[in-house]
Amino acid sequence: MRHRSTAVPSTRILALAATALALLTAVLLPVAADGAAAPGVPTPGAPPERDGDPVRFHAPAANPAALAQYSDLKESGDARTAAGLLAMVRAPHAVWLGDSTPAEVELTARAIVEAAAREGTVPVLVLYNAPGRDCSQYSAGGAGTDAAYTDWTDAVARGIGAHRALVVLEPDSLALLPSDCGQDDSGGTRTAARYAAVRHAVDVLEPLAGTAVYLDAGNPGWHAVETVVPRLVKAGVDRATGFTVNTSHYHSDADSAWYGTLVSGCLAHVARAGDPHDCPDRSWKQAEARTWLTTHAVGPAADRAHFVTDTSRAGRGPWTAKPGVHADPQEWCNPPGRGLGPRPTAVTGDPLHDAKLWIKIPGESDGQCLRGTAGPEDPERGTVDPKAGDWFPAQALELVRLADPPILAGEVSGQARGREYS
Repeated sequence: MRHRSTAVPSTRILALAATALALLTAVLLPVAADGAAAPGVPTPGAPPERDGDPVRFHAPAANPAALAQYSDLKESGDARTAAGLLAMVRAPHAVWLGDSTPAEVELTARAIVEAAAREGTVPVLVLYNAPGRDCSQYSAGGAGTDAAYTDWTDAVARGIGAHRALVVLEPDSLALLPSDCGQDDSGGTRTAARYAAVRHAVDVLEPLAGTAVYLDAGNPGWHAVETVVPRLVKAGVDRATGFTVNTSHYHSDADSAWYGTLVSGCLAHVARAGDPHDCPDRSWKQAEARTWLTTHAVGPAADRAHFVTDTSRAGRGPWTAKPGVHADPQEWCNPPGRGLGPRPTAVTGDPLHDAKLWIKIPGESDGQCLRGTAGPEDPERGTVDPKAGDWFPAQALELVRLADPPILAGEVSGQARGREYS
């Protein structure tokens, strides 16, 4: 992996809270099966707090290979790195759902949301099963047909039911359309089907009592604002809670949040019949862009598309390959010397920025990166990278040692310790 204008379900959310933080808290607080507040759970006006954060995200079981690496580090005497690795894998992170039957995913989704409800946390579910996903590259797979995908997303909705869940809907699905990679026909049939599939998923998931859905907006180094906004509109972002930025990528959270602000502002402009080509992009000076947003992206934040960012590997920002070294640098694919970013939290200080999340599971490979060579080794690392989704011990160590902020209290970042990474 590269790696709202009409009547919308969000009116349900707005009735619960006036501010964006209260909005997110209201959406994600546990509820009983009948939709009422669960026994013992405070009202949205007084959300449960833990370290100042009104929302606790779910920490699923760690990758068994990660726990094996932890044991090896501890036995070798590297107790501090072992502790850092354990802290990383125990941190809240997403659960990816894909490559399963409707019956299987319904049971899986139900088990996850029920487990999270029992512990008072909110699970982050990544739906990753669109037909032809990732342009059939490193993370190829997904449902075999559009009808099969519709059945699958309906099953996810049944599994979630009235429980709380934050859904990241199909990374790659909009930023990497079939038409972007030569997989479509001259009539754009597959791209149209992709939009229809995403819209259907929004329409069955967002109306659920406790579910917030975020669509794919790529990352700050990919599409221009004027390019991604029409895609989000066609996919039904007006009926979702918002969109995601930087999923499975390495951009700094500051850059991701700014990109999200620009996209949200442009969506507000377009909802009032504005032209997306008029919207400010990342190349604009921030002062000029903010002036434009003040004039054109009017209205309360609660009425606008919100966003979440993936901070799992954002600590050092993106990697830039040296010019001319690789025929295809694949800067998104297992770049060296990256670090963990900010921990998952719903406290962002920005009414549009609902949460910082670990969407990509840190330590799991992006794929077998060849960078334009015949392989099989990754020429940047001199090893054969694990296939997409498998545990990558070398990268896991980099993420822990170069975490910014540090993963362990009292640590300083790897950069401050003077480590040398490209």
